[in-house]
Amino acid sequence: MTKPVLLVTNQVPPDRAGALAELNKAEGIKVAIYDGKQHHGSAGVDDPGVPFIRSSQAGIYRLAASGRYRAVIATSAGRIALPAAYLGARRAGVPFIYWTGIWHQVATPAHLAAAPLVRWIESHADAVIAYGPHVAKYVEGHRAKNVHVAPQPVDVQFWSQPGRAAAWRQQLGDPSLVVGVAGRSGVDKGVGVAVKAWQRCGLAAQGAMLVIAGDYQGRHPDQPSVRSLGKLSAGQMRDLYAAADIWLVPSLATRAFREPWGLVVNEAMLQGTAVIASDAVGAAAGGLVSDGETGLVVETGNEAALAAAIQSLERDPAQREKLAAAGRDAAACYDYKAWAAGCAAALKSVSVGRSSC
Repeated sequence: MTKPVLLVTNQVPPDRAGALAELNKAEGIKVAIYDGKQHHGSAGVDDPGVPFIRSSQAGIYRLAASGRYRAVIATSAGRIALPAAYLGARRAGVPFIYWTGIWHQVATPAHLAAAPLVRWIESHADAVIAYGPHVAKYVEGHRAKNVHVAPQPVDVQFWSQPGRAAAWRQQLGDPSLVVGVAGRSGVDKGVGVAVKAWQRCGLAAQGAMLVIAGDYQGRHPDQPSVRSLGKLSAGQMRDLYAAADIWLVPSLATRAFREPWGLVVNEAMLQGTAVIASDAVGAAAGGLVSDGETGLVVETGNEAALAAAIQSLERDPAQREKLAAAGRDAAACYDYKAWAAGCAAALKSVSVGRSSC
């Protein structure tokens, strides 16, 4: 029986469990989950639905070096988990594959101190799996070789199901136009920029509304045209995407953050909603949001540009519908099977894919 592949990560958020199930079906994996900083909007699941083991970061070395796995894949998270996985794979004499969504150097002291080691691992990995072409370009700039793109997926079947748009619009008071944005507390998601852009638009007088989903706690005008909805379930978010005419993803570029992808883009597009994203969003840098083709892209932090983009789509429903339809078609290709295929191609390239064994 072919040995499984060890995949090392700090958590498995709900939207990744289905992707891992596809990879397990195709290649056979065991996920090693260690404690680490949360990088996603939701905590990791208790059971990812595939074979898994929980480990300390130090224990990753022993797992990778055990000889029980035919290859080791590790993410860029964690303090010592990445080098432990790399050294363990080398000890076992099996290929090491680096999996990353980073496309811009994070400029905190800790990340800058770790950068030389991470770049060394990038350039010495047997293969690299990247979130998208923007990430591939970044790591290739650090002399990474044998880079494969595994596109960031969502559950296409779930997010494509017809949302209950009418119920949301009725609950919101049947606005003439619904513009949505989602974000956690903090400035990196750019919700504050969205609120300021909304004030510039002047659409409130026409009966339009900006709705904010998520636990964003920032200040915004206390007026009927701006509604904070709090944290919503996946089903509620799907319905809200369907109710929205435009969805904003205005993430900011900060010294500590650059949106690796932004799965909200995939989700909104699959509900046929036109998306406006900043150029600091990975889904825009990676090509899913292509300016003027599958959505609109504006400069990060530019309130005037974001306001102008909102106004342009409000004035031109035909263009809005055209972008929404193209976005839906594009996002449908970013499914779990496509992600698993990208990972499988990386394994095959180092002669450990199931078809190679």
